[in-house]
Amino acid sequence: MWDVVVVGAGPAGASAAYAAACTGRRVLLLEKADLPRYKTCGGGIIGPSRDALPPGFDLPLRDRVHAVTFSLNGKLTRTRRSKNMLFGLINRPEFDAQLVKTAQDAGAELRTGATVSRVEQHGSAVPDRRTVAVVLGDGEVVLARAVVGADGSASRIGAHVGVKMDQVDLGLEAEIPVPPTVAEDWAGRVLIDWGPIPGSYGWVFPKGDTLTVGVISARGEGAATKRYLDDFIGRLGLAGFEPDISSGHLTRCRAEDSPLSRGRVLVCGDAAGLLEPWTREGISFALRSGRLAGEWAARVAEANDAVDARRQALNYAFAIKAGLGVEMGVGRRMLTLFSRRPGMIHAALTGFRPAWHAFAKIVRGTTTLAEIVRTHPVARRALGTLDR
Repeated sequence: MWDVVVVGAGPAGASAAYAAACTGRRVLLLEKADLPRYKTCGGGIIGPSRDALPPGFDLPLRDRVHAVTFSLNGKLTRTRRSKNMLFGLINRPEFDAQLVKTAQDAGAELRTGATVSRVEQHGSAVPDRRTVAVVLGDGEVVLARAVVGADGSASRIGAHVGVKMDQVDLGLEAEIPVPPTVAEDWAGRVLIDWGPIPGSYGWVFPKGDTLTVGVISARGEGAATKRYLDDFIGRLGLAGFEPDISSGHLTRCRAEDSPLSRGRVLVCGDAAGLLEPWTREGISFALRSGRLAGEWAARVAEANDAVDARRQALNYAFAIKAGLGVEMGVGRRMLTLFSRRPGMIHAALTGFRPAWHAFAKIVRGTTTLAEIVRTHPVARRALGTLDR
């Protein structure tokens, strides 16, 4: 009998396992793949991600970003620079594996190659109502007092909880090795291109001798998204370099009334649909929601009855909605504005110094988009006009 079983060893799951293990609970972390494993992700570590990492965590940075080049579908290109680092870039296999090692050092036990087929809270495999049965693909049953689902955007644990999504996007990405002369040109600088499909954008993130190049747009625009990526790579002059990896991934954003728990089961990260709707940034949301899920799962594990377990789960949901939920609400409004008027966003970031300073503060983690909208009259009026 485990106190807490965490399903999925990405940033959300590893953070949940670490937080629960730090309370002294017996924690099992299940992962279907062998580690390290590749994940479609730009790999940008902004301030909120850095601040949510375990104490003493040494970020395996591949580059430090001091400049951002913005373009509007390849046009009106302008570069903004900062004396201070804006954010860092990592390779997800290294980052994820290091987070898992931190959870193990805190006392969590890791099992890889463990595919979860379902969870049961009142089935034949459950000895009492304080227990959750995690049924693996080979039929093995793992028993726990609490379960955290962090098994990605196609989460089986999320399906058990009843997570509802109201925004699904397709991200396409290529890891392109480049010669030293090209790598040197990109060092310390990223590119963000506002794309031709409403709500879409592309990025170039340098990581030493490799450029991570990707685009994202709403699901249902698959052919147009693929054309955007091909055109994007072509006009960057990178079409002659063969990618090491080409991949795709669906990001899913939760509906505002979507549940975050069911009984003794909590969900976090992509499994809960927690990400910033405009930029689709998910690492900071995964780390922050994972930590909260691990802390509250430890309390759920202590609960002696369904009423107390429900109370702890509701406290977890309140903590998520009071923080990440507020940021997501503003992000939804920004996505609507950006989808309608990408040129206005581009003009603000490239030609209006306060907008650039706000961007820099957000990625450094000294403020949030929600805080800027709350405290700056111009930003508040702009979104208020959009709402009307």
